[in-house]
Parts: sequence; structure tokens; C-alpha cells
Amino acid sequence: MNRKLTGWKLLTVPALLIGAAGAASACSDVKDAAGDVCGECGEIKYGDVGISGSAQLDGFFNAVSSITKATATIQADYQTNLAAIGEAFAVKAEADGTFDVDKVVAAVKGEFSANLQGGIKVNYKPPACQASVDVAVQATAQCEAKAKCDVKVDPGEASVTCEGSCTGECSGGCEGDVQCEVTAPSATCSGSCEGTCEFTAAAACNGTCHGTCDGNCTVKDNAGNCQGSCDGKCQGSCEFAAAAKCDTKCSGKCVVTGGSASCSGSVKCDGKCTGSCKGGCTGNFKPPSASADCEASADCQAQASAQANASLECTPPSLDISYGFKAGVNASAQASFIAKVGVLRARGSAIIQGAEKLSALVDGKVNGELVFDPAPFKSLEASMTALADVDAVGKFDIPAGKIPCAVAGFGDAVSALTDAGKGLSDTISGQVKIVAVLKGG
Repeated sequence: MNRKLTGWKLLTVPALLIGAAGAASACSDVKDAAGDVCGECGEIKYGDVGISGSAQLDGFFNAVSSITKATATIQADYQTNLAAIGEAFAVKAEADGTFDVDKVVAAVKGEFSANLQGGIKVNYKPPACQASVDVAVQATAQCEAKAKCDVKVDPGEASVTCEGSCTGECSGGCEGDVQCEVTAPSATCSGSCEGTCEFTAAAACNGTCHGTCDGNCTVKDNAGNCQGSCDGKCQGSCEFAAAAKCDTKCSGKCVVTGGSASCSGSVKCDGKCTGSCKGGCTGNFKPPSASADCEASADCQAQASAQANASLECTPPSLDISYGFKAGVNASAQASFIAKVGVLRARGSAIIQGAEKLSALVDGKVNGELVFDPAPFKSLEASMTALADVDAVGKFDIPAGKIPCAVAGFGDAVSALTDAGKGLSDTISGQVKIVAVLKGG
């Protein structure tokens, strides 16, 4: 997690827009070709949509809004959680009300040294960070519709090819150390079934047996078939009381875990998907066009990907801390220490989650592995730089009254991205120190 944040390049407002802006009056006073008043200009910092009136361009403004809000939230959450840990471990705040991370870390380690025999042991599962496939697909369809294209594909049914790890429905095989959840009415299951398993041969049933029972059955129907608990072997199907192995067809949810896991039916995957993916993707993907023939598709797909990556989310980590007290640590001291560690676990988990999200946004790395290449920050910077070009912007259909808004939007984007980079290095450095403590370092 030792990383250096690069500075933002100074983006220039397209000369085409500047010239046009001088000739246009305020957006609220100008009507477009359809006679509609353009309305007031929106602002990126408020997450306003429709700033320029061009869906292809506004999608990038929305992405800037999402990514700058995300970094600001991560920084604020880090300070809040660091303060909570500092207060729990009796660290005094600085004159400005903030907490020095080095003093907090020293206090935590001091408590460990004073109370514990052999330090702490950590069972840790890192967060998973993914960009939403659904966000990208919906954003593409909406953009193409606004570009007057004939949108025929239902965004809810569309999927993508995910270059990394897919979390959601996978149309093909799900490879690696993964879990597959089959939620189709009935699908072949080679793992643990949560639901009803069809037996091809008599077998023990840990729930409700539907069929014949060679032992005692608690409930039978009018035909004499078992519809209850069977203390012998069941022939037919078993409605499991708890997830159990099913080698045939499972009606419900089938979970398969293993290095070569595969499922058939409607599959929810958490791993490498060899087919198309719906849900979340850790890695690069390109949203499909919702229109069979649309000149704006490429630009719509580009802004949709930017929005999805800028608004990526990370799951909370799993953090289990175990330890043993030194001889002589009394009950009162033990209770006090346990309460402090409870705060450290809860607040530290939030810091880890924020650190992973910041790493994914800035470096494109999740758990130390490069999965977003280029990283969302770098990709968005490159896109805004490319858009700040006369020829690039000239191809977008911006209403005359919205030209001043587009000019202001580029200025706001420059300021927002520049401000987003400020202070991140300190946050990253502090996160690294807290994470190291939580991992036993």
C-alpha cells in the first residue's frame, strides 16, 4: 500500500466553447431548437445532472462528481474513525482537534505490550471492491436514448464480459476458488444445496422427505407417501432443513466451493467468469450498446464506464482479533482492554474498507493486485483531458443556451479533481499505519 499520488494536470477549457460562450446569453434566458428553456446551470459539487445538455459529456461530469465525493468521504471517515480509536486509547487530540496517527498507533501498541502475552493474532479477509455492471449498462441505455437512438435492449437483461472477478450472474463457467449460487427452479448441483434436492437413489434426508421412506415417517399424505421427517432412507426428494450435499438437481440455491467449481443453471459467481457477467466486476469491462445502430454508442459507453468505475463500492473486511492476557492482568484491566479492542476492531475495519476503496480508485489495486487498469482516477483524468479539445467537444450536441454551462462544467471539473488530490497522501499514509497494526504489524 506504499503509493504516491500523482498531481492532476491542468485541463484547458475548449476554445470552441469559450468563443461560443461569449456569443450566448445566460442559459436560463436562451431557448433551444425545440423552444425549451435550458434552465439554470448545474454544479458538479452538488451532483447535478444535465450540466451541458449532452448526455455523453454530462456522464463524465457525473463521474467527476462521484469520484471527488468518494475521496472526500473516505478522508472524512478516516479522521472520524482515527479520532474514535484515539479517544478509546486515551490519546489527546491536537490543538486543531485532529489526532496524530503516530501517537494513536503508539498508544495501541503500548496497550498490547502491557496487557498481552504474545501480541495479537488476526484472522483477516480483505474487502472486495467492484464497479457496478448495472450502473454502466443503465447509464449507456439512458445516454443512447437521449441521443435519439432506438434503444431495444432491456438494460436489466444486459451483461458484460468482465476481465477480472465477477460477482453476480455468470452465463458461463465460474473458475478459481469461488462460490456459485444457483437460484434457478432446478439445476444440477455438485455442492451444498439450500432447498430441495432430487434423489436418484434412496438416501438420508435431514429435513422433509417427499416420497417413500424405508423407516418411520412423521407425516404421510393420503397416498401413503412420506411428507415429513424420515428416520431411514428417503426415495424421492428431500427439502433440506439446512444446507447439505446434493449431487443431483437442486431447487433453491446451490453453493459450490473449490478450485474447479462449476454450476449449471442461473449462476451467481464470485470469481472468474468465462461467460457474460451481471452484477459487479472487479476489473475492466465495456458496457454493451442498448441500440442496434447508434452513432453515439462509443461515447455513451465511455461515459458509462467512467461513472461505474468512479462509483465503485467495497464490501467490509472480515476482521477477527484473538489474544491472550499476561499473568497478573486483573479482571478490571481485562474488561477495559476488551472494550478498547472492540472500538479498534469496528473503527479499524472501516479504515481498512476506506483504504481499499482509495487504493482501487487511485492505483487500480484491490488487495495489492492491479485489477482496474488504468485506475479510475487516471482514466477519468485522461478522459477529461481528451474532452478539453476543440474537435472532441465539437461533436457533442450541446444546446446553444447550455454552452456557458459546459464551460463552467469544465472549470468545475478541473477544480474538483485538483482539490480531490489534496490531502490524500496524508490519508493514505495514516491508513497504512492503522492497517499494519490491525494485521499484527
